[in-house]
Amino acid sequence: MDFYSILGYLSGLYFIKPDLEPTTLLRTASFVHILDAVLCQLVAAHSGRNRKIWTVAGLILGIWALGTLFLLPDKKQKSKE
Repeated sequence: MDFYSILGYLSGLYFIKPDLEPTTLLRTASFVHILDAVLCQLVAAHSGRNRKIWTVAGLILGIWALGTLFLLPDKKQKSKE
């Protein structure tokens, strides 16, 4: 198993299109991870978590970090009315 196969499986792109060329796979996975990092930053800011840590996590782990962030409860304390 080579680097591109591992990247394809971890990013989920092999499940969508298993016959991607290595350069296309690398570019698409990079773009998806950048978008995941931006989404992690926005969700973390909204839920009261550290934006920098979650942005880096989204950049490295991609959809796995974003999924984890969605499953965690909000850190913000809700004011009693």
